[in-house]
Amino acid sequence: QVQLTESGGGLVQPGGSLRLSCVASGGTFNAMGWFRHTPGKERKFVAVINWSGGSTYDADSVKGRFTISRDNFKNTVYLQMNSLKPEDTAVYYCAAGRFGGSSYSNYDYWGQGTQVTVSS
Repeated sequence: QVQLTESGGGLVQPGGSLRLSCVASGGTFNAMGWFRHTPGKERKFVAVINWSGGSTYDADSVKGRFTISRDNFKNTVYLQMNSLKPEDTAVYYCAAGRFGGSSYSNYDYWGQGTQVTVSS
């Protein structure tokens, strides 16, 4: 049974940093990504990384501040978030699938989510 387990969320001041982790068990996946969701809005793509390390970001909102990486041996994907802003506040979800991309319909498995709150 596939399970994605996120960790690393929390409360941070504007300008601060957090590192999210997501461990996949029960399978290995070409694409592992991160989405985020705030109440009243659709789940929004953040970043994705493939098995060989190629990555794509939502350029408008996070590129230059967030970095996605993965450790295939540990079956884990990370999201390093720097220069955090209040508008980054959301529940962050890990996702895994074969094809990746920015559409949530491309992903077969999801974690339970981890809350990130950016506030002074």
